[in-house]
Amino acid sequence: MSDKYVGVTPEQFQDFTTLPIEGSFQMLNLLKFKDKVEETGLSGAEAYGQYMNAVIPFFMASKAKIIYQGRPVFSLIGPEDTNEWDKILIVEYASKEDFLKMITAEGYPSKMRSQALEDSRLILCTAK
Repeated sequence: MSDKYVGVTPEQFQDFTTLPIEGSFQMLNLLKFKDKVEETGLSGAEAYGQYMNAVIPFFMASKAKIIYQGRPVFSLIGPEDTNEWDKILIVEYASKEDFLKMITAEGYPSKMRSQALEDSRLILCTAK
């Protein structure tokens, strides 16, 4: 069984805070939902939808914009018999400081995100 990732480690967080990023950047989210969230009885997709609703005020305060969200349907390159991710989400943030302020804000619903996911990747991307 491969490793699963649903949250940032302290080392990754520290590395991110010291990364020299100027201006806006995008976060590529690759999401695999749980079949069922034990704590709520909801499907992972339903629970993630609740997380997205809860995170909207934090997005607005940090000037974040959803650039793309969708469901992968076909692999042109890669394994044909499996689709590893349930959803792809790309969010643009105005600055690293805005992003850090958002994810460390009191009440930020990170637990809701983690509960909904079986596995995920959060990949920082820049246009440069």
